[in-house]
Amino acid sequence: MYSCQQVLVAQNPELIAILTFLCEESHKLTNMGIYYGRQLFFKSHKTLGKFDLEKVYKRNYHYKVLHSQAAQQTLRTVAESFRSYYGLIIAYNEGKISDRPRIPNYRKKGGMATVS
Repeated sequence: MYSCQQVLVAQNPELIAILTFLCEESHKLTNMGIYYGRQLFFKSHKTLGKFDLEKVYKRNYHYKVLHSQAAQQTLRTVAESFRSYYGLIIAYNEGKISDRPRIPNYRKKGGMATVS
């Protein structure tokens, strides 16, 4: 099991600007991954694999700005949410759940996402 550690950041404007920039780029990369996953599902009815997004966005600006491990983790969380959606669709078709699941939606513009 993994644990999480919080780090208190001093009121250094340069450091806060850098961290804000990284979180915004992670947010943009998340939205790009969601866009690709939705288009793949709607147009070809294919599922999104764990490493598919990394192959597609490896040369993208938002991917390159982040450290490779952080960018990979961001895209893997998107793939994980789509994998969960596919599992819920199967459960809905089998009658295990009553409410129809909705495909993952985009994040709001101008937000920030976690960088891990």
